[in-house]
Amino acid sequence: MNIKDKVYYWLDIADYDLKTAISMHKSGRYLYTIFTCQQSIEKLLKALILKKSGKEAPKSHNLVFLQSISGEVFPQDQIKIISELTAFYIEGRYPTYKQKLSKLIDKKKSQVILSKTKELFKCIRSKAEQEK
Repeated sequence: MNIKDKVYYWLDIADYDLKTAISMHKSGRYLYTIFTCQQSIEKLLKALILKKSGKEAPKSHNLVFLQSISGEVFPQDQIKIISELTAFYIEGRYPTYKQKLSKLIDKKKSQVILSKTKELFKCIRSKAEQEK
């Protein structure tokens, strides 16, 4: 696969993950809403890194790290959601945290994070789609 095809691949699965997040929210699976929000942003950042550097992004789920090496500057409110999603991903991987997180994430929290993710998604996607 060439770079353009790889970028398209990351963008395509990021879209799929965001649609999954929306479906999870509608079905009341709020922890998975946030998990797939994190996944969608991770894949967009990897597309952005590949687009800008011509090299594969590191194998990392840490959005703060991926954003820092993307070469893009993000507004503070977007940095905040990037950090929040990173924390949910890392903590959500362990069974004891999963139970605790499930209790902390209600419909309202899920909606707020989903909304902020959609805004961030548009921003990163547009940067990844721009011609050099």
